[in-house]
Amino acid sequence: MNMENLKRYKSIMPITTRLSPELLEDLGFFEAPASTKHHGSYNGGLFDHSFEVTACLVDLTNRLELTWKREESPYIVGMYHDLCKCENYVFDIETDKYTYSPDIIIPGHGEKSVIMLSRYMYLTDEEIACIRWHMGAFERDPKMWDYYGRAIETFPNVLYTHTADMIASRIVGV
Repeated sequence: MNMENLKRYKSIMPITTRLSPELLEDLGFFEAPASTKHHGSYNGGLFDHSFEVTACLVDLTNRLELTWKREESPYIVGMYHDLCKCENYVFDIETDKYTYSPDIIIPGHGEKSVIMLSRYMYLTDEEIACIRWHMGAFERDPKMWDYYGRAIETFPNVLYTHTADMIASRIVGV
């Protein structure tokens, strides 16, 4: 395990919401990429991206005085919003790149992350909505945009989760 990433993880995550480092290591969280060709498309990119999203979401929460159902939510949502990526990618030695795993059983992105995280901790409806809809208008099917809009109307922090994700991936570049 990368000890520096372990220290960074422990430095930002409240103990009450922290999944065990051993579990995350078993899932591949510290080694997986955040994407195959965009932000964080390198070994460990998923953790770097998740760490940055968490920092951005906590910062937005503090600066904008956002209200969450529970205080730990920005940490949970930020750190684990892309948990599905632990299983989604494999390294192709021939092309020297990450590709989508052909062995995926449960497709999806936000919804798969919710399913995976629900195995390990209780999630509020707000946390579920924030993780499920963190891709915002990047949702591939335009038919889903109305659901995304309703999620924002019900839980405004869905929009801020998407914003934190975009800051991390498009501005910071991880």
